[in-house]
Amino acid sequence: MIGGRSGIRVIGAFILMAVLAACGSGPVDRSQNLDGFTPDQIYERGEFELTRGRTGDAAWYFSEIERMYPYSSWAKRALIMQAFSNHKGQDYPESRAAAQRYIDFYPTDEDAAYAQYLLALSYYDQIDEVGRDQGLTFQALQALRTVIEVYPDSEYATPAMLKFDLAFDHLAAKEMEVGRYYLRKKHFSSAVNRFRVVVEDFQTTTHTAEALHRLVEAYLSLGLTDEAQTAGAILGYNYQGSEWYEDSYKLLTERGLKMRSIGNNWLSQIYRQSVKGQWL
Repeated sequence: MIGGRSGIRVIGAFILMAVLAACGSGPVDRSQNLDGFTPDQIYERGEFELTRGRTGDAAWYFSEIERMYPYSSWAKRALIMQAFSNHKGQDYPESRAAAQRYIDFYPTDEDAAYAQYLLALSYYDQIDEVGRDQGLTFQALQALRTVIEVYPDSEYATPAMLKFDLAFDHLAAKEMEVGRYYLRKKHFSSAVNRFRVVVEDFQTTTHTAEALHRLVEAYLSLGLTDEAQTAGAILGYNYQGSEWYEDSYKLLTERGLKMRSIGNNWLSQIYRQSVKGQWL
């Protein structure tokens, strides 16, 4: 015979199973009263919703645990699951909000690194297109840097570093896109400014070789042969095996120019640094 709290718990479990059966095929009624359920039962319902891909409903169940049982161990578990569920459902603002609450409430907990990583992903996963607002990329970089610096020994540090490099490369790609546009429109000075940013601030990315070649093109169009030759010299020193080197070499030699550092300009300073092994 079942009695006392054990009996109540078993009865609650049967009720939960009945709710699962009744709601298994349709959307969750978020006006339902969950006062009769224990936090672990509500948590199980949230997990169930996740298994059938209803991330919004899962997040709602996890948020109800946080609301009904604040400061409990179940609330802590449910909070990180809120962040996860919302991220999986691409509700990035809500995922970020839950992750930030977790970091604020449990900064030393073992899942704090994961919460910070989810927060970073809430920005990172929206920057897949070069044309998007680059503010998201900057925010992703800041959040990823926090994972790397605050949680260096966590399992999320390595993927955060990889994504940081990709996001950094993404910013360089945006500068290149705008620079090429100005070059096509023959706004050569504006193009130079964009390619200069890549060479000076994003020199570790995959876009530096092309940026140097585009500087050769732009400076030749402006009649600034010293700068064009120096850009070619840097390209030859660091990327001699690239197609951009070959293209710049052809452009310069056709005009009787060489790939050499000449004059005293911002590129000649970079050339001196690269020759000394301090560039890149």
